[in-house]
Amino acid sequence: MIALVILMVCIAYLIGSVSSAVLICRLYGLPDPRTAGSKNPGATNVFRLGGRVPALFVLLTDILKGTVPVYTSYWLGIEPIALGLVGIAACLGHIFPLYFGFKGGKAVATAFGVLLPLGLELAGLLVLTWLLIVFIFGYASLAAIVAVSLAPLFTWFIKPVYTLPVIMLSLLIIIRHKDNIWRLIRKEESKVWDKVKLK
Repeated sequence: MIALVILMVCIAYLIGSVSSAVLICRLYGLPDPRTAGSKNPGATNVFRLGGRVPALFVLLTDILKGTVPVYTSYWLGIEPIALGLVGIAACLGHIFPLYFGFKGGKAVATAFGVLLPLGLELAGLLVLTWLLIVFIFGYASLAAIVAVSLAPLFTWFIKPVYTLPVIMLSLLIIIRHKDNIWRLIRKEESKVWDKVKLK
C-alpha cells in the first residue's frame, strides 16, 4: 500500500503540473497568464485576458487535475490521510509545475477538484460560499480564502473522517494566497470584473 500511495502521489504531481491556463492561452492566442494581468495562471486571470470561454476550459481542466488522481486513489482503497497527500501533490503540481519552470497558480480550482470526490454536498457548499463572497465583495481571492477556510468545517459535518486531510489542503491554499491577503488588507486587490475583455 505504501508503494501505491507513493506512486499515486507522483502521478498526482505530474498531472497537476500540466498548466492548462498557459496551454489554453497559447491555443487562443492570448498573452501568457504568468506575465500578463495578475500574472497568475488561473481561470480568473484568463477570464480577464480572454473572456468566458477560455476561462471555462481552464477551470474545468484544473478541477479535473485534482479529481482524477484523488478519485482514482479512493477507488484503489487508499486511506483518508494518504488521500490528502495525493490531493496536496496535485495542488503542488499546479503551484510548482514541473513542465513550466515551477511557476504556477494558486490551485483553487484544483483543490476544489480534490474535494469533489467527497460528495456533491461539500462541493455545493463550497461553490455557494465562493459565489456569495464574490457577489458581495467582488474579490475572487477573498472568496477562495473564505471557502477553503470553511471547507474543514463543512467536511466535519458531511464526512468527518476526511477533516484532517482537508485541513492540510486548506492551509496550503491559504498560505499560497498570502500576497492576496496583503493586497486585500491594503485595498489594492483587483476585483473579478476589473479589466475584463469580453468575447
